[in-house]
Amino acid sequence: MKKVFISAFLLLSLLTLNGCKSNQPPVKETGEPYGVNLACADFGSSFPGEYNKDYTYPTDQDLEYWQKKGLKLIRLPFKWERLQLDLKGPLNQHDLNKMKELVRAAEKRDMVVILDLHNYCRRFVNNEHTLIGNNGLTIEDLASFWQAIAKEFSTFKNIYGYGLMNEPHDLAPDTKWFDMAQASINAIREVDTNTLIMVGGNDWSSAERWIEQSDTLKFLKDPANNLAFEAHVYFDKDASGTYKYSYEEEECYPEKGIDRVKPFVEWIKQNKFHGFIGEYGIPDNDPRWNETLDLFLGYLQENGINGTYWAAGPWWDTYFMAITPKDGKDRPQMPIIEKYTSTLKK
Repeated sequence: MKKVFISAFLLLSLLTLNGCKSNQPPVKETGEPYGVNLACADFGSSFPGEYNKDYTYPTDQDLEYWQKKGLKLIRLPFKWERLQLDLKGPLNQHDLNKMKELVRAAEKRDMVVILDLHNYCRRFVNNEHTLIGNNGLTIEDLASFWQAIAKEFSTFKNIYGYGLMNEPHDLAPDTKWFDMAQASINAIREVDTNTLIMVGGNDWSSAERWIEQSDTLKFLKDPANNLAFEAHVYFDKDASGTYKYSYEEEECYPEKGIDRVKPFVEWIKQNKFHGFIGEYGIPDNDPRWNETLDLFLGYLQENGINGTYWAAGPWWDTYFMAITPKDGKDRPQMPIIEKYTSTLKK
């Protein structure tokens, strides 16, 4: 009986290690984090504006909810005009300190931060909203600004990446986004050879139009070979994220997010790049939007692409797309968003 018992035990062990195991899905480990845009430092139309009136910065308290939800990636939109009052001048210590306070608070909570220059390739110069390449605003101004920022943050361990520019669009023919990005990469790498640099796509960073508008970004050169490419996706008819009309009128359907992001995802896979979706969001007024978001995020997760929801932060109040809790309660979008905290690895 003892021999029979041992043989049976060995047989069972072999079945467990081989036959039974082969019928189970591969073990998946966590990968890149998902998170939210904590937008408030980019608010206002007065520059530099008055702190806590025109704009503010998120604080440690604003991080607590997202940490509990497992969303550990914070995209922090900020304005060039506030971090650097004069072109090629010193950085504004007040705003720089507020940004550093947020980054340090995130580090204590095991969270990472993207510094997102939310300027659309523009800046106020002499009270005029100026496109880079005009009115004395040059590519070199942008590059030197990023070098100054990188000097300040290169020693932080929880900077996920430098987001070079939010949604470049409608640029002058002789001042290309490719050239702005390459100059900024070169300037950053003179002082920081480690941190990820995140390059948004042209034409509002459209994922749907990525091949037509942003394919040439694959020729950017980074001495550290540590670039990520960032696209944005919304599900309304014009992809603007304004959601002016109903689900039907916006011509939405469950797989619309997948269809919109697929050109970007395929481009990322073909070129073996790091992909990221910096903005996506839905209204809170119809559960069908949640279904579209769920399928969209599932598709991203399966393809190893993470992202940050637009938007959250302390000043959003009742905005229909915001997901900061209202009256202490989760917003309608949260049951979907909190399902996706990281990409998956086989």
